Amino acid sequence: MKTEFISNRNILQNINTNKYIAIKDNSGIETGGKLPEILFITTYPPRECGIATYSHDLVKALNNKFNKSFKINICALESASEQHIYPDEVTMVLNTDLPTSYGLLAKKINGDSNLKIVLIQHEFGLFAQKEVDFRFFLHSITKPIIFVFHTVLPRPDEILKAKVQEMAAIAESIIVMTQSSQQILATDYGVPRFKTSVIAHGTHLVNHIDKGLLKQKYGYEGRKILSTFGLLSSGKSIETTLDALPAIVSAHPEVLFLIMGKTHPSVVKHEGEQYRQMLKAKVDELHLVHNVQFINRFIPLPSLLEYLQLSDIYLFTSKDPNQAVSGTFSYAISCGCPIISTPIPHAREVMGNDTGIIVGFQQPGELAEAVNRLLGDSYYRENIRVNCLQRMAPTAWENAATAHAILFEKMSHGGLELHYKSPEINLGHLKKMTTGKGIIQFSKINQPDISSGYTLDDNARALIAMCQHYELTNDTADIAAITTYFNFIKYCAQPGGSFLNYVDDAGHFTPQNRETNLEDANGRAIWALGYLSSMNGLLPDRLTMEAEALMKNSLLCVKDFHSTRAIAFIIKGLYYSNSKHSNWDEVVLIKTLASRLVQMYRHEATEDWNWYESYLTYANSILPEALLCAWLATGEKTYRDIAKNTFTFLLSKTFSKNKIQVISNRNWLKKGDKAPTIRGGEQPIDVAYTIIALSKFYSVFGDEDYKEKMETAFNWFLGSNHLHQIIYNPCTGGCYDGIEEINVNLNQGAESTVSYLMARLAIEKITIQEQKLIVNSKFYGAYSV
Repeated sequence: MKTEFISNRNILQNINTNKYIAIKDNSGIETGGKLPEILFITTYPPRECGIATYSHDLVKALNNKFNKSFKINICALESASEQHIYPDEVTMVLNTDLPTSYGLLAKKINGDSNLKIVLIQHEFGLFAQKEVDFRFFLHSITKPIIFVFHTVLPRPDEILKAKVQEMAAIAESIIVMTQSSQQILATDYGVPRFKTSVIAHGTHLVNHIDKGLLKQKYGYEGRKILSTFGLLSSGKSIETTLDALPAIVSAHPEVLFLIMGKTHPSVVKHEGEQYRQMLKAKVDELHLVHNVQFINRFIPLPSLLEYLQLSDIYLFTSKDPNQAVSGTFSYAISCGCPIISTPIPHAREVMGNDTGIIVGFQQPGELAEAVNRLLGDSYYRENIRVNCLQRMAPTAWENAATAHAILFEKMSHGGLELHYKSPEINLGHLKKMTTGKGIIQFSKINQPDISSGYTLDDNARALIAMCQHYELTNDTADIAAITTYFNFIKYCAQPGGSFLNYVDDAGHFTPQNRETNLEDANGRAIWALGYLSSMNGLLPDRLTMEAEALMKNSLLCVKDFHSTRAIAFIIKGLYYSNSKHSNWDEVVLIKTLASRLVQMYRHEATEDWNWYESYLTYANSILPEALLCAWLATGEKTYRDIAKNTFTFLLSKTFSKNKIQVISNRNWLKKGDKAPTIRGGEQPIDVAYTIIALSKFYSVFGDEDYKEKMETAFNWFLGSNHLHQIIYNPCTGGCYDGIEEINVNLNQGAESTVSYLMARLAIEKITIQEQKLIVNSKFYGAYSV
C-alpha cells in the first residue's frame, strides 16, 4: 500500500512560520516486525544532484543486499524554491531554509525509539543559509550520527577547521570516499583516524557488451568515441576538451565527442543555459560540428552504461583540485572505459600508468597528446580497461552497501544483526558460457574464453546443477542444457569405461589427458550420471536410460581407483542411482568403496585429527558426505558415525563464529598444524561443496546448526569474507574465480559459476521444503480443529 502524507505540506505550523517539515505516515508500511531503523538525511531523487543519485544507489544496494536487518527511511533535503514529490521511502522532508524545521526534525528523531542511527550526507553548501540552525540541530539529536563527507578541503582556515572539528566531536563515525580525504581530516583538522572510515564511491556492476555492437545500436559505426557526462556547469571545464579537439581530429578524423547530460538545475536557475551556449559557439568557431554531439537530456542508467561502454575514452576535465570524488568518474571506470582525467584526489588515488592517464588542469595540449596516444594503441587501451575493472571491483555498490552495513552493525552495539538476502537464481552467465558442445572452461571477466576449451569436470557439474534446477522449477528449457552436458560426457567416454577430461575448442582431445591423473574427473562423471539416472520419471526416458547404461559401463574400471575424492564422487553417483533403481551390485560397490574410506580414516585418525588423510586439501567436505550417503544406501552404522565425526572435525577447521574460511590452495592444512591463518586462495568450489554437504547432513539429522552454517557459508559469496567483497556477480549471474589475500579474481569461469549455482540451489531446496512444512502444518492444524 502506498503511504500518504498526513495532510498537505503546510499541516505543521507555528506562529512564526507556515511550514516546518512534512512527515509521511508509516502506518500502512509492511515492515515485518519492528526492525531497527536508520534515517538518511540527504538530497534524494527526483532532485537532480550528485548526492541525490549517490544516496539512491546506496539505499537500493542496501535493500537488495540485506533482509530483515534494518529499515531505511529517508529525510529529503529541499529548499523553499525547490520542492519535489518523492517516492515512498522518503518519510520526511526537511526544508533547509526554515529555521524552525530543524527543531521539529530533531524532536521527531529523538522521540522514535525504533530509530537507531542517523546518517547525514553532508556538503556545507546544503546548509549554507542556515548553518547556526543546522549546528543546533546536530547538538539536539540524541541518536548516534554518521556523517558522509562528500568534500574534504585541504588547508582549511580557522573557521572551517572549527566547524569540521565540532561535527567530528558530535559524530559517532565519519565516512569519506578516499584515503586522501581521511589523511586530510587527520593532518589538517586533527580528526582521529579511529573515527573515520573509507568507503569508496559505489560503482555499478555491468554485464559488458561488445563495443562494436553498441556502436551499431546507437549509430556510431566507424567512429572513435570520446565522452563525458553529468550535470553541466563551468566547473567541468568541457571547453578544455573542445580546445584539444582540433589536434585530435587532425590525427583521428573519425573522432566524435559526446557531451551527455542536462545543465545543472542550480546553474539554470542563476545563469540559464549560458555555459552550454558558450560551448556550442566554440564548436562552431573551431569547425567541430561533425565531431561533437550534445545529448541534452537525462539518460536513464541502463542507456548511460551502454554509452560509457561504447566510448573508447572517457574524459574527466574538472578544474576543481579539491573535488574529492566523482560519481561520473566511477561510473566510467566500472564500464571498462579508459579514462583521461585531471588530478583530483579520486583520480590520483585510482589511476596510474596502468589504469589511465592524468593531465594537468585546463591543459588542452596535454589532453590532445594523451587522447592521440590512447587512440593510436588499441593494446594499451585494452590493458587499461582490464586493469580499471580489477581496480574498481571492490567499489561495486554491493560492496559499498556491505561496508555501510558492517558499520551500522558495529554502531548498534548488538541492536542490529545483519542477514544477507539470497539473490534471485540467474542462469544468464551459465547460458552465455554454454555452446552446442558444452560449457566453456574459462572466462575473461564475463566473456567466455573459447580458446580454453572444455572439460569433463565442468560439464559433469553443470549437468548436476541443471538437473537440480529442473527438479525445483520444472522449466522445460533446462532439458536442452541437460542434453548438451550429457552429450559432452558421452563424447568423453572411452571404450574401456573410462573418460578423458580435456577437449579443445575444435572438439579434439588434448595432450593434457595423457599428462594428468584423471581419476577425479572420472569420479565426477559417474556422480553426474548417477544423478541424471535418478531423475527417471522426471526427464525423458531416453536421457535417464542412456545415463544408466553409460554409468554401468564406467563402473567397470573404478575398483582400481586410489584417489580419495574420486572414490567419494563415485559413491555419491551410486547413491543417487540406487535411490531409484535398488541395484544390489551397486550397493556392494558402495560398501567396497566406503570401506576403503573407513580404512583410510582408521589409518590416519588420532585424538585430535579425525580425518582420512594427513592433510586437508580441496573438496574436503565431499568425503564425509560420501560416507553419509553410503550409510543411507547400506544402513552400515560405522559409515554414519565416521561421517559425523569427520564432518564435525572439518567444520571446526573452517568455521569461526559467523564466517567460513575454507582451506587455502596456497597452503594445505597438514596434520599437527593449527587452524589455517593464511588469507587468500579460497575457491568457490570448496565453499559450494561445504554447503552441499551441510544440506545433506541437515536433511538427514535435522540439526539446526547445519542449517545455520549453510547460511553462514553462503554469505561468503555475498560479502561475508575477509575482503568484505561479493564473489557472486548478480548482474551477470556469474561467480568470480576466487578470493586472494587482497583482491578478488574477477574471471567468471565455469567451475566457479556452476559451483555457486549448486550452492544456491541447495539453499533454495531447503527453503522450499521448509515453506511446504509450514503450509502443511497450518493446513492440518486448521483441519484438526
